Amino acid sequence: MFILIGFFAQLVDGALGMAFGVLCTTALLAFGMPPAVASAMTHITEVFTTAASGASHVWQRNVNWKLVMRLAPAGMIGGILGAYVLSNIDGKVIEPFISVYLILIGIYILIKAFRPLFQRDVHDWTVPLVGFAGGGLDAAGGGGWGPIVTTSLIGRGHDPKKVIGSTSLTEFAVTLTISATFIVTLGWSQLDAAVGLIIGGVLAAPIGAYIVKHLPIRPLMVAVSMIIIATSVVRFF
Repeated sequence: MFILIGFFAQLVDGALGMAFGVLCTTALLAFGMPPAVASAMTHITEVFTTAASGASHVWQRNVNWKLVMRLAPAGMIGGILGAYVLSNIDGKVIEPFISVYLILIGIYILIKAFRPLFQRDVHDWTVPLVGFAGGGLDAAGGGGWGPIVTTSLIGRGHDPKKVIGSTSLTEFAVTLTISATFIVTLGWSQLDAAVGLIIGGVLAAPIGAYIVKHLPIRPLMVAVSMIIIATSVVRFF
């Protein structure tokens, strides 16, 4: 069952550049797993799945390396700070605000999907800020790198395929940093189920990267907006 959860979550994440953490954590909580353990397992698993997904996107040439270099440092710093915050403050406090933001971004992307696409240069000044916010919210809120970074950059006009590939690769560095910080601050948790999640996620990673390379941009944007709105609305219940 954990292999299936990891496979499906990574298939969605690899194809859309988001939602692995949300889908995995939701599924683990549904099995009665404590929130802290579910979050720990998700982040440990993401170290492996993001490595496989990132490598797959590099192979499929979905990566813009300039974008990666601008996102990674800010995302890692944000992740470290977010992990320390989660060690002392309940991440649920900021969850409603994140959900409202994501719903608005999802609607914005859906509107842009049916308008002419004007791509921006990767020197867009918001890139490091988006990376910092994504890393911090991912650690403090139990997820958010993909939804925050991918949706924001696509909404700013960057090429959706390059954004998904680049954020998936960058997420490896961010997740590795977050996981290490959690281990230092909270210690090890029971990670037996993470093995199944890792196997399923790694198997699905190449498939997700292949889908991104061959899927037209507009349907991709519609799919991104739909999954963001759906997963954000669910957080209110």
